[in-house]
Amino acid sequence: MAGSFREQLLILISTPLYIIIIGLELLLSHLRHRKAYGWKDTVSNVYLMLLNALIDLSFRAIYVAILLLIYDHKLVSWKAGISYWVMLVLAEDFLYYWLHRFDHEVRLFWAVHVTHHSSELMNFTVGFRSSVFQPLYRFIYFMPLAWFGFQPLDIVFIYSATQIWGIFVHTEIIKKMGWLEFVLVTPSHHRVHHASNPKYLDKNMGMFLIVWDQLFGTFQPELPDEQYQEKKYGLTKPLDTSSPVNLVFHEWREIRNDMTRSDISWREKWYYLFGPPGWSHDGSRQTSRQLQKSEELSPLTGDSFQTP
Repeated sequence: MAGSFREQLLILISTPLYIIIIGLELLLSHLRHRKAYGWKDTVSNVYLMLLNALIDLSFRAIYVAILLLIYDHKLVSWKAGISYWVMLVLAEDFLYYWLHRFDHEVRLFWAVHVTHHSSELMNFTVGFRSSVFQPLYRFIYFMPLAWFGFQPLDIVFIYSATQIWGIFVHTEIIKKMGWLEFVLVTPSHHRVHHASNPKYLDKNMGMFLIVWDQLFGTFQPELPDEQYQEKKYGLTKPLDTSSPVNLVFHEWREIRNDMTRSDISWREKWYYLFGPPGWSHDGSRQTSRQLQKSEELSPLTGDSFQTP
């Protein structure tokens, strides 16, 4: 009951906060004559958020029950206190880093996560542009937390709490945040994450702390436009249409087309499903690493690469 109450309180606090920061961003963007919002894009963000929330709420009883079953066989018992919550935040953020990284590096999971990266704008509402089917498997990454004695409802609560920060970092209004740039995922770090320029692909995977990226080699600071390239948001290959169905299922359709080819082996079919996004058996497309290597060999100062 306490966990449910905390989540309800979190919603009551965060909802007016979202309204205020979105309103301020709209006003500042207008005053600065910058196109930060588009009606169709914002509607798509809300649509994807609602789909994600519907699946999450429908599936929550199942994944909480699984976490409770694991918790009943926990290895460690914690005393309530600051150390419990600090360790839960650190451990959950660490596991989220790997969830997010695999969402980028395994095509099957990228097919889920790609919706979040499909916007060509950067504003607070893009934070609501959810990976629709992620609730169906996200809890698997957090199962070790229950095994190590963290209560399932606390796990769900901390994920929801850090998501608030995850919304906050989707903006171009806030530039740099001083010493916090060395500790937290900031708007500057997350702009890099959403950019489709080769150097920025698959970088800054953290939700709350940037230290995991620094430790595991996926950190990339935001560079001045004159030093690298102007950031371009969205996918390396823009969508043909942003219809509601295509937004969610376009990558699944591409996977099906690749795997049903008659001129490839079973090993190649496997790579089309579990290999990195952009992998192709004939080299007709490029992965993020291949794009980055190509850029290193032939530096660009203009537009980013586009995957065929």
